[in-house]
Amino acid sequence: MEGVPAPERPTGTARIASINVNGIRAAVRNGMLAWLDEADVDIMALQEVRATADQLREALPGWQLVNDEALAKGRAGVAIASRAPVTEVRRGLDGDGVDSAGRWLEVETELGGTRLTLVSAYVHSGEVGTPKQDAKWAFLDAMERRMPQLAAGGARALIMGDLNVGHRELDIRNWRGNVKRAGFLPRERAYFDRFTGEQGATVECVDGTSGTGLGWVDVGRRFHGEVDGPYTWWSSRGKAFDNDTGWRIDYHLATPALAERVRNYWIGRAPSWDTRWSDHAPVVVDYAV
Repeated sequence: MEGVPAPERPTGTARIASINVNGIRAAVRNGMLAWLDEADVDIMALQEVRATADQLREALPGWQLVNDEALAKGRAGVAIASRAPVTEVRRGLDGDGVDSAGRWLEVETELGGTRLTLVSAYVHSGEVGTPKQDAKWAFLDAMERRMPQLAAGGARALIMGDLNVGHRELDIRNWRGNVKRAGFLPRERAYFDRFTGEQGATVECVDGTSGTGLGWVDVGRRFHGEVDGPYTWWSSRGKAFDNDTGWRIDYHLATPALAERVRNYWIGRAPSWDTRWSDHAPVVVDYAV
């Protein structure tokens, strides 16, 4: 599968990207800035930054930067890099036992007269039967509590990031081999059934439970329809990247008021394994503002 070049940006849009950089300093050394020059991005939500605020500023000069570092040095870390002024910043998720340091960052900004609430999120990867999975459940619970608050009053809000769950069978090439593994567990996928279910309606979830739909829109799935992928992450094992045996775990989740403004969606997939600057590909969307 060939790399995906940056399409021309539609007139009157803002280009917003979500990127798990797998270490911002390494990404920049390996070609991220050249990609940014071509992609013409206005705002980036970054995950796995693995850097201090000073290191981030050094890596991305000229951007307005807001970040939240993980408690453990060299781990996780989220940030938002913007060409537009940021007016408010909120860090973390509320809740007992919720580990959200370096994993949840909210900002308010304005583009073209449109007020936006933007979130950079990095959900725990999890591991079945371990405290890592318990941390993931707690984070997803807190996320589910926060999402209605962000969407209140018809707000134009956008949650972006590496959410570490493939929602549907279309989102993982080898889904049959992963149904008992973190990232594709029925209980994990059920959160996304509720996230994207009709607002206020009873949603029958893939794990056999029912819940209330929150009404958020999975921009990638709506834009591409019922197709495999397009994937955003590939294992380093074997020829996963070359064979496009990937996972779609990086998302733009938008409120309906913002989702109706989507004009284009694309994955910035590198042309080859050796030209990648992260193990994830950027997820880029043009929104009318």
